[in-house]
Amino acid sequence: MNELKIEEYILSHIDSEPELLKRMTREAHVKLLRPRMISGNIQGRFLKILTSMLKAQNILEIGAYTGYSALCLAEGAPENSKIVTIEIDDELESFIKKYFQESEYGHKIELKIGDAVEIMHQYDDEFFDLIFIDGNKRDYCVYYNIAFDKLRKGGVIIADNTLWNGKVIDKKLQDDSQTKGVLAFNKLIKEDNRIEKAILPIRDGLTIIQKK
Repeated sequence: MNELKIEEYILSHIDSEPELLKRMTREAHVKLLRPRMISGNIQGRFLKILTSMLKAQNILEIGAYTGYSALCLAEGAPENSKIVTIEIDDELESFIKKYFQESEYGHKIELKIGDAVEIMHQYDDEFFDLIFIDGNKRDYCVYYNIAFDKLRKGGVIIADNTLWNGKVIDKKLQDDSQTKGVLAFNKLIKEDNRIEKAILPIRDGLTIIQKK
């Protein structure tokens, strides 16, 4: 099966990518390193619909990159929602803010620049309906353990890149710390009986976790 053709077929049969996000993607490919990190329309539409289905009002995102996924979450969230998105790279701040300011959904989003672990502890008195983990793969287990206590009962955690370019099944490619982080996270989630979980082969793997 040709994966590229399948992706093209999917894209031609789902909702179109919003024009602002198309423009963001084009600019990212011109100006930024690793533009492949952008969620893209398949994952973006999934995030929007899931957020809408959950009626998630309090959302936390770990790893903003360009702000693409945050805007998709904001698009699906109710009007009175708050999305906190954390990005460690301060050089991306102006890029992110420009698109948040241009978006009709940007007023729902609060951008935090800095270390995610430190910033997450600023919200120790809050509970979230939805948490999207897409930060440093080395720290996925750390993020999860902090996030779990901040997630309401019945709330959902989404973790991105949990198939990690297929490295999770190729032992010859598992020596780097990022891959080890993903493998440790997948094992942790598998063994956690406080949750229900499924891995979807969307893009680079999305793990959906619901707190019992």
